[in-house]
Amino acid sequence: MRTIVKRGAVAALSLAVMASAAFAENVKIAFIDPLSGPFASTGTNGLHQYEFAAEALVNANGGVLGGQKFEIVGFDNKISPKESLIQLQVAIDQGIRYVVQGNSSGVANALTEAIDKHNRRNPDSRVLFLNYSAVDPALTNEKCNFWHFRFDANADIKMDALTDVMAADSSIKKVYIIGQDYSFGKAVAAAAVNFLGAKRPDVEIVGNELHPIGKVKDFTPYARKIVASGADAVITGNWGSDMLNLGKSVIDNGFKGPIYTYYAAADGITAAFGETGKGSLRLVSEGPLNPIASERAADYVKAFKAKYPDGNVSQARITNVIEMLARAINDAGSATDVVAVGKALEGMEHDSLWGGKIMMRPQDHQAIQDVHIFAHTNEGVQFDYDNSGYGMVVESSVAMASADAPTTCKMQRP
Repeated sequence: MRTIVKRGAVAALSLAVMASAAFAENVKIAFIDPLSGPFASTGTNGLHQYEFAAEALVNANGGVLGGQKFEIVGFDNKISPKESLIQLQVAIDQGIRYVVQGNSSGVANALTEAIDKHNRRNPDSRVLFLNYSAVDPALTNEKCNFWHFRFDANADIKMDALTDVMAADSSIKKVYIIGQDYSFGKAVAAAAVNFLGAKRPDVEIVGNELHPIGKVKDFTPYARKIVASGADAVITGNWGSDMLNLGKSVIDNGFKGPIYTYYAAADGITAAFGETGKGSLRLVSEGPLNPIASERAADYVKAFKAKYPDGNVSQARITNVIEMLARAINDAGSATDVVAVGKALEGMEHDSLWGGKIMMRPQDHQAIQDVHIFAHTNEGVQFDYDNSGYGMVVESSVAMASADAPTTCKMQRP
């Protein structure tokens, strides 16, 4: 028997199918970071952390808006601001409305300016920039805009915590500052001089220099200057291969004091330092693994390691990005209305998987959270890095660090 369907019913059915297909469309998130070159290991591990967080924390729980899944799309920027802008346009052309990036504040500065310009010119294809690791303070001060949200503590917040520890150490009389020659390296140096000057005016800065990012193969000349300066401590914001090569050279050339860092962990760095870093390397960061905050957090790390045996859960803020974005999309009732999503992120308070609360400060879109000082060690380590037996153990903490710190941000909202 032939079934006859009226034209109106067909039209209604067609609309229902189209609506269902649109409803099920993935929420794509562009990951724009180095996936090749000297910083490839950092970028690749970050990509894996995003992919795992999206699947474990959002998709496995039904997605957002009743069924839409998160999809992470990797774009290799080769750590180049110019290449990052090319990849940003490719992502926008693919209909992607969320961008995550973290390696290099130089890249972040280029992206935030480009996204702000794009959004003003193209209100129908606006983009949100979720910055998970680029910590140049200018991004949430004079260069702030509505479309940029930073989930990491900025360089000033971290240096404030770091110099509290240094100021309490009476054995530190001379400090050498060294970093990568771009906006972030300059911000770290300026913060170190400012905070040490305020907290320990008796401390002498015996060196303050910058080197080309990702281009120095042999740090021996720098290391010898540091040792010859008589410095009691070193401060560096170096990351990736620049952190590893500088730190190894400084220690190999006989430096015995503490090296205070922002990124001296994971991505092969912890394994490479091993025993030589013990008693020397200090790291300022968030999201402690040792001690771990809860069984839920421990299970998350174990599951990640089961999927990526050679990887590390080294950037706890990545889970904060994914969980807070999912909440904001659900609160906004839309994944495409990024203005509504941005407004839902503003002022959001979130209980982090890693313990403590994250608050997205509405006036400048700077995440306020607990900041910790860690020591590189193989003692008291439940979760190591690089399968090395060595990890980062909390030595001191600052609750909701710099929550009342002023900002020069004068944000214009859509």
